[in-house]
Amino acid sequence: MIDRRVFLSGMGIAGLETLLPRHLSSTALQSANRAAHMSNAPGMRGIRLMEDCLEIDGRKTFLISGEMHYFRAPKADWRRRMELFKEASGNCIATYIPWAVHEPQPGKFLFESGDGVHDFESFLGAAGAAGLLVLVRPGPFVGSELIHGGIPDWLIKGHPELLARTIDDKHLGDTVSYVHPIYLENVTRWFRQVCPIIARHTVQQGGPVAMMQLDNELTGLHLWRGSLDYNRESMGIGKSGGRYPDFLRGRYDGVASLNDAYGAHFESFETATPISPDRCKCLADLRRAKDYFEFYLGTVQEYARILAGLARENGIGVPFCHNAGEPNMSPLFLETLRSQGKDFLLGTDSYYNLGQDRPDNPTAPASVDIFCSMEMLRIMGYPPMVFELQGGSPYNWPPIQAGDCAAWYRMHLAYGMKGSNYYVFSGGPNPPRLGQTSDDYDYGAAIGGGGEIRPLYGAQKEFGTFLMDNEWLAEAEREADFHVALDFDLPRSLRYWKYNGEQLFSNPSAWEFLRKGLLTSSFCAALSPAFCDLGSDAWLGDGQMPLVVIGSSCMATAKQERIVRFLENKGSALITPTLPAYDEIFKPSTILSDFLGNPMVRNQQREVVRIDIAGAHNITSNGAVFTTTKLPAGAEVLGVDEFSGDVIAWQLTTKGGGKAIFLGMSWSHGRIEHQQLVSTLLARLGAQSKITCTNPAVWTSLRTKGNRSVLFLMNLFSQPADADVTCQPKSRNATVKLGRVHLEPMTVKCIEV
Repeated sequence: MIDRRVFLSGMGIAGLETLLPRHLSSTALQSANRAAHMSNAPGMRGIRLMEDCLEIDGRKTFLISGEMHYFRAPKADWRRRMELFKEASGNCIATYIPWAVHEPQPGKFLFESGDGVHDFESFLGAAGAAGLLVLVRPGPFVGSELIHGGIPDWLIKGHPELLARTIDDKHLGDTVSYVHPIYLENVTRWFRQVCPIIARHTVQQGGPVAMMQLDNELTGLHLWRGSLDYNRESMGIGKSGGRYPDFLRGRYDGVASLNDAYGAHFESFETATPISPDRCKCLADLRRAKDYFEFYLGTVQEYARILAGLARENGIGVPFCHNAGEPNMSPLFLETLRSQGKDFLLGTDSYYNLGQDRPDNPTAPASVDIFCSMEMLRIMGYPPMVFELQGGSPYNWPPIQAGDCAAWYRMHLAYGMKGSNYYVFSGGPNPPRLGQTSDDYDYGAAIGGGGEIRPLYGAQKEFGTFLMDNEWLAEAEREADFHVALDFDLPRSLRYWKYNGEQLFSNPSAWEFLRKGLLTSSFCAALSPAFCDLGSDAWLGDGQMPLVVIGSSCMATAKQERIVRFLENKGSALITPTLPAYDEIFKPSTILSDFLGNPMVRNQQREVVRIDIAGAHNITSNGAVFTTTKLPAGAEVLGVDEFSGDVIAWQLTTKGGGKAIFLGMSWSHGRIEHQQLVSTLLARLGAQSKITCTNPAVWTSLRTKGNRSVLFLMNLFSQPADADVTCQPKSRNATVKLGRVHLEPMTVKCIEV
């Protein structure tokens, strides 16, 4: 787990100043930091960020927030809708503050109006009077189906040079380049206007504002359009003193070293150019693409620092937050969180449906993504937070159903959600000519644009009541049978790795196998995995918990060494489907393979018909298969291809008394043999199942705090399901036999055990 408390340790005020805008003085910085730490102090009104949970107004509980936009909801109905939300156990209201609404012309700011469209101060006052905290989201980009995402039209149309660009120098839609100087100049003016108004209403001043979001869905507006940002002015490509040449200069000893890495002939760092991921033809190209990807994430980090600095300079003392646009996007913010410090909360957005291209209702594959999302946030050091939890849709079709949402909410809770924000709780008409999808932003929300109460409100009220009746779950942790060593390079690679070439098994392939193969088979077998961070030492002492390593052809040397240390300390590990041969910069690195006795692993060239492994027979091979042509000394063969006799799985006692099983195959779960395979191999490594469930369509999660435990049973299918279930929580000395359990379609049942 990443310890957020140490990111800025040893860095004095002078060092910290370099992370923020140059105009922010030491005095202002010291004052702002004191205010931020006060807002996070025990016993104060507001939101205190902890590693395992959130503390709201001095109590460890769930953050239950709902999005309600003052510029859409009628001012006369604000208070009634807030009271309705409180009746649903809500404790926080979230709202965007769209730049385009408040600066309709350059330099002309509007913050008051009789109809409430510009009067967000009155909205904050109404929330405070209702006893609700407020999460403010002033952008600069807010999205929210507004034209240009709420960035003023005059800025986009008047300065097309600040738009993000593809590598071919084409506009990336109407998206902005975060660090373009003209954009930052206007952003600075916007924050200097809006932040002092927000600051007057923060919890330190007796107001309701308890948290502020920095921008919205960073990276998403570029990546969803298929490209990183290559704006040459912003990135400094080809410019002396530009960001990109300076990045390369900091990464390589000299141009000769750069050319050696890239297989290129650049004359200087200034003449070096990036390469698009879809044009990579060799490992040197892949390294070049990865370098630019990491450079791009560095500019996102820089932009977030600038926004944080401007907010602190203008009086904002509450914690900051940000929402990753998709469940698998949170690893894109590793750089950002390292510079934000402890008063920062990273969360995610989570929707099962946003139009016909997605399933009509929550599905088992979506459940796997939510598990990964919650676990990634947890091992990054955050109480898992969903800043946009489906509370409707900008599309009228397919409809968002209350029962589906009820299952969606409880599924997130089963996998560790500690706070959420319904997007949206209440709809309403868009400001004139600013709506992108419709003039009516009703959203199918729990409270409609006209103030009508819909069945979805009942689902949210029931969920809120459950959370308040079981407040202890805010501190509960998921009980696990085994650890999965998560390499954050795997989900990050989806954004730059299109080339396979000489790689036996790429990082994107490994990420897909983890989700569709290993995890899905585990859930069908009623096993309980938990992530641990392969980039951290925090889990090394837990030798009693078997470890699963999803091996790709590339793994950082330090991460390979960490697995070796685990095995040397009598740990047990299942390594699948291959062994790394390269490090994170695609240089040869075989630390793990060397430790295991230098087995020779090769791609299976013939079609495999029957695979038998450790008593599991005729296992379907619908993924990559790797055979071991030279076994390590002392290895025991566990599995072969029946027809060729090729070795696919083996077990070895390692130096130091560890136990390693190598399984040379990946798969997409589809057969009972897949779940039998995982169960059998983990049992050989000492895994003790916490739960037994006779129906693979019913997935489970056991959460415990002290002497209390809840078992979640999930049926995410359209037909009823029955299962015989037992569990062994840490809170009980004996196995709990639940007997035959019945679940209605699309339900998540919570049973205290």
